[in-house]
Amino acid sequence: MDTGLEKDIIIRMLHVSKRYEKMEALSDLSLEIRKNEFVFVTGPSGAGKSTMIKLLYMGETVSSGAILVDGMNLSRIPKKQIPLLRRKFGVVFQDFKLIPTKTVFQNVSLVLEVAGLKSKEIHPRVSDVLERVGIDGRSEEFPPVLSGGEKQRVAIARAMVGTPKIVLADEPTGSLDPDSAAQIFQLLQSVHERGATVIIATHDQQMINNHNGRVIRLVKGRMAQDN
Repeated sequence: MDTGLEKDIIIRMLHVSKRYEKMEALSDLSLEIRKNEFVFVTGPSGAGKSTMIKLLYMGETVSSGAILVDGMNLSRIPKKQIPLLRRKFGVVFQDFKLIPTKTVFQNVSLVLEVAGLKSKEIHPRVSDVLERVGIDGRSEEFPPVLSGGEKQRVAIARAMVGTPKIVLADEPTGSLDPDSAAQIFQLLQSVHERGATVIIATHDQQMINNHNGRVIRLVKGRMAQDN
């Protein structure tokens, strides 16, 4: 066995299934993802893309099988270690999940506050990441006054600010116009260039065609393509 390659694996899914009552969202899914890979998870609606993303950061738990993330077996970690696991991830949601009563700056800084950083450490990091995503001029605005593209930039800033090892994006361009979608995709590419593993669940074929990332295609919860 090539131990060098083994160390390079950051996510391993082994015969993973997820059932919701009578519906099976994922069935016997096995795959490995390496550090700093850029991966698209695609397939028709109901294929299991979002379910796979949720299982990785323990937004859901598996019905059977096992998931290992950066050496942590998700089936065995105690509840008190789940926050430690989630710090390995930055998650970008299609519906943004921003807190409407907090400013752009506060939405992003919350990640670092929860991680226990002090204010003098938080301010420069948040300022830097807002500048990198091009939203620093709106740091004191509240999410309801932002456009969809601006909200998604804030969501990406929030995902980036903790310098996670893995960034998960669930349909990040699904509700955006083509220009905004292209800009958001460029930001995700920049995250990858800085060393993160990036996994994007998407049905946006143009995005996939414009990048040479790995493509995992799911159909009815099963692996249909991996190249």
